Amino acid sequence: MVHGASVQAITIVALGDSTTAGTPGFQSPLESPPDGAGDVESQYAYWLMKAHPEWRVLNRGVNGERSDQIRARFHRDVGMVRPDAVVVIAGVNDIYQGRSSELVERELEAIYEAARAALIPLVAGAILPYNTSTSDAIARMRDVNDWMRAYAARNAHVVFCDTRAATATPNDPDRLASSPDGLHPSPDGYRRMAAALEPVIAGLLARPPGLR
Repeated sequence: MVHGASVQAITIVALGDSTTAGTPGFQSPLESPPDGAGDVESQYAYWLMKAHPEWRVLNRGVNGERSDQIRARFHRDVGMVRPDAVVVIAGVNDIYQGRSSELVERELEAIYEAARAALIPLVAGAILPYNTSTSDAIARMRDVNDWMRAYAARNAHVVFCDTRAATATPNDPDRLASSPDGLHPSPDGYRRMAAALEPVIAGLLARPPGLR
């Protein structure tokens, strides 16, 4: 190493809705510029950087957004940043609003394909549970999550992470284990998300560039 040279941080974009932003305890930098506001522990980005100080994880979550709205800002929030990896967790608001699993899958596939075109490896995070979900909503969330897992198995640039299981009650996979409002994780829930995501991201970053 050249004397005085610094190691460049690894940049990861966390792209998604409220469960990326850190709702209800934290507002992301997009929601409360320039640095966000609230309890910094109420976001999985914080816990990832705590585990890996060499990672710069950019919180690009926006409360209430559907998958189509998240897709619409992919170029601005991911493509223009050129990160080493992107984590995408999206679809719960589509489900909450009654949209079909097939519609969510089309939007997610468009995001995944945009990442492929930009040569950015992607972690597909499963839709998290929420405690007021109906049996129909649960079925649609499961459909989307199963589709994500299968998509990742077929496409080398995408890896799947079961963030739903990480945040769910052990004996009830359709309820959050720890939540202040029944809709979003607590800081401990966001810590659990990060614990699930960390080895998946690390494994993706460890691949040779052409295999990411």
